[in-house]
Amino acid sequence: MAGAGLIMHAIQYKRYGGGIASLQNVEIPIPQPKKDEVLVKVEASSINTADWKIQKGMLRPFMPFKFPFTPVTDISGEVVKIGSEVTAFKVGDNVVCKLHFGKGGGLAEYAVASERDTVVRPEEVSPVDAAGLPIAGLTALQSIQLIGTKFDGTGKGANVLVTAASGGVGTYAVQLAKLGGHHVTATCGTRNVDLVRSLGADEVLDYNTPEGQNLENSSGKKYDYIINCAPAISWKTLKSKLNDNGVVLGVAQPNFSIILAFICGMFNFSKKKIKIIGVSLGKDDLQFLVGLMKEGKLKTVIDSKYPFDRAQEAWTKSADGHATGKIIVEM
Repeated sequence: MAGAGLIMHAIQYKRYGGGIASLQNVEIPIPQPKKDEVLVKVEASSINTADWKIQKGMLRPFMPFKFPFTPVTDISGEVVKIGSEVTAFKVGDNVVCKLHFGKGGGLAEYAVASERDTVVRPEEVSPVDAAGLPIAGLTALQSIQLIGTKFDGTGKGANVLVTAASGGVGTYAVQLAKLGGHHVTATCGTRNVDLVRSLGADEVLDYNTPEGQNLENSSGKKYDYIINCAPAISWKTLKSKLNDNGVVLGVAQPNFSIILAFICGMFNFSKKKIKIIGVSLGKDDLQFLVGLMKEGKLKTVIDSKYPFDRAQEAWTKSADGHATGKIIVEM
């Protein structure tokens, strides 16, 4: 039992900036769950782009809530203690959790998670695969839901483009779009073309080719929807590939042209629109993704796995921006 006053290992930083040099291995008290929280012994956690961007100060001064800060929000592990009002879980349950960005806590041996952001992990789903799901999987699912996707076979398929499809969100988005019955074109680098095709993409464009740079599929058809996971693509390029009523779902951190297009879109009557995605899905949606994974219909693409004592290397790998799928830290 992880009681009050006991010590755990964690990774923390004390200020904005500093990159890997600011990440410190520390010993701190094991946190204790509030009445609606569970204490989880962490088995695996995954690093998201937002984690190191928050360290850089992207959401300053709103996040993190306080320093020193233990980063990372996506974890899987075993419940070792429950709050007084928790009813959905018991000690010994295997779970996957989405922690609050402002509170973090995932790069540690133990973390507290809200009951409402925690779901049971079935034995068919490994801790590593589960840890990759929360932020990237929910972002992908939200994008797919916003284009009217039905997963029961009753929906009308659309012509969908997923850019940067070999990244954390992109790998999930391709799979979910295909499960929803869409025709999927995807872009990625040369080394990942076969991988993205194996995830179900109908056509894969190598962004090192003219066709890939221009987002030009072999049929020449324009897209109903573009799920844009690539921060460098301009609104002009995206807009030129949309049909008359097409919509861009902006997943990547928006560049200036995307922000300008989003603002202008609120004041003009163009049928071509952009929606900027921020994760707002919750427990039921995470449970849905875990269920797909249990059934073998969805998988986490793993770029690399690092032991906890090499967590700084995992952080650097994520910040380099060329990961294929998810980067996992194992405890």
